Amino acid sequence: MMYEFSKRRPVNKSRAVKMALAAGLLAGFTGLSGCGMFSGGEQNYPSTTGSGPTNPNPQGERQTVFGEDGITLFGGKDNNAGSGQGIGVNSFLWRASLDTISFMPLASADPFGGVIITDWYQDPAATGERFKLTVYIMDRRLRADGVKVAVFRQKNDTKNGWIDSAGDPSTSTKIENAILVRARQLHIDSVESGEVK
Repeated sequence: MMYEFSKRRPVNKSRAVKMALAAGLLAGFTGLSGCGMFSGGEQNYPSTTGSGPTNPNPQGERQTVFGEDGITLFGGKDNNAGSGQGIGVNSFLWRASLDTISFMPLASADPFGGVIITDWYQDPAATGERFKLTVYIMDRRLRADGVKVAVFRQKNDTKNGWIDSAGDPSTSTKIENAILVRARQLHIDSVESGEVK
């Protein structure tokens, strides 16, 4: 068998020129990088010590176009929030909530979102029922409406196991009041010790 290659496909000249140009540019940049035009490593980066044009702020203070606080979203700093500005909620309410429900095992605690979820707790004196709490801290300020507690209750049925049951509606209010009393006490202690002005 013989094959004839008499028919040739037409060559697209513009495409061939573009491919040759791209290959030439790639080879050129590769050559320049090998020569040292793009090398130099850390010596080309601005200095972080001393003063001069590479470090105009020798004290290390942060200067930005947006000011001292940068861009603040959702309210920014609160001078009344007390110590612990790193968390997203009022630190007194946060600590008071943890202190108040410390007898219950924690399932999760999110100081930035302000949510504390406990695991189920069964009081040894009240067999056959267990409780679970979710505490929401909803403000960066120490306010009476800055904390909300949801109480979940289950009763043990010998036939069906743990079944959801309605609890006393005043239980959540009592826990909220206990958290607020503890938060007030923590705030007073910090003012007396000079932590908060």
